[in-house]
Amino acid sequence: MTATLDSINSTLELDKVESHLHPEGSFEVDDHPVPTGREEIWRFTPLKRLRELHRDAPFDGTLTVTNELADGVSVTAEAEGQVGVSGFVPTDRVAARAAAATATSVLYEIAPEAVVDGPVLVTVRGTGTERAVAQHVVVKAGAFSTATVVFRFEGSATLADNVEIVVGDGAQLTVVSIDDWADDAVRASHKHVRVGRDAQFKHVDVTFGGDVVRNDTTAEYAGPGGSVEMLGLYFADAGQHIEHRLFVDHTAPRTKSHVVYKGALQGDHAHTVWIGNVLIRKVAEGIDTYEENRNLVLTDGAQADSVPNLEIETGEIEGAGHASATGRFDDEQLFYLRSRGIAEAEARRLVVHGFFNDLIRQIGVPALEERLTATVETELAKNVKAI
Repeated sequence: MTATLDSINSTLELDKVESHLHPEGSFEVDDHPVPTGREEIWRFTPLKRLRELHRDAPFDGTLTVTNELADGVSVTAEAEGQVGVSGFVPTDRVAARAAAATATSVLYEIAPEAVVDGPVLVTVRGTGTERAVAQHVVVKAGAFSTATVVFRFEGSATLADNVEIVVGDGAQLTVVSIDDWADDAVRASHKHVRVGRDAQFKHVDVTFGGDVVRNDTTAEYAGPGGSVEMLGLYFADAGQHIEHRLFVDHTAPRTKSHVVYKGALQGDHAHTVWIGNVLIRKVAEGIDTYEENRNLVLTDGAQADSVPNLEIETGEIEGAGHASATGRFDDEQLFYLRSRGIAEAEARRLVVHGFFNDLIRQIGVPALEERLTATVETELAKNVKAI
């Protein structure tokens, strides 16, 4: 493994353009000092609540995994030699520690040209928070294949995991990740995807449960014509910290990226963080990118931080933009509904559903869309009197 990791690091040196929010990576744990919270990439994260994942917590816990596969999809529970297969290199200490602790990977492979009917369902369940767990997962979509893979996380856990996704040339892959943890769970996750020539990748990141959930998702392109769509939906209750950090690295010409994340917050000390970073390299001519984050604050005492960034190395692009907004209910919408005889509590509920529904309908899995709509209703019921 050492020779392979050394070659990955050497390749990065050939064309290094460093984003100020995406520091240089390394698989060596000692190359990543223990964060203090003053670093740019850690300044929003409550380190004291990470249960030493960022320091030296031993990885001796367990998870239970249930797979519902389909024709054209295979799984290897202990695959070797997969670390770094997507070009992933850890950019913080948690990711480096998780990589060092996972000698093998759980590998999901979609056969080339396979058209998989229905979603592949993977349920990951934590068995307790006292013992931390490290996990490495790889998803490979063969050339010209079509598939949807849904990961659902539940139960109680202290988890540091790295997920690598390789989308072959011409493939169409959707990966849905649902953090539906118990209230005491802590997760620090890193996902990296490499998108092939003319391939299409959609990532849907849904976060409802957990005490602290920090998801760091990065994407790059292995050839021209690739497309990345990232959709995010999150709902933070009192005391929850939900953090999403995104980095789209346009490493090839005529590529596209479209990012839309929406979140709602309610209750004292509910805190969400969204960091969206897009780097357009000199070679990435003719690209088109847009990122958007919207936050709806339902009660006093909640806080949403939203930071979109664009770094452009070439002016030969089709388009690039970003938008961010955080606010309370739309008074005009409420007035419109109440003027038609709808009670205030019901009007507020309808506004929240309308806020999320446009995004939910883009997921493309009807059963999952219905379940998420119901989950939003459950979240609203937790604090209905306050809103």
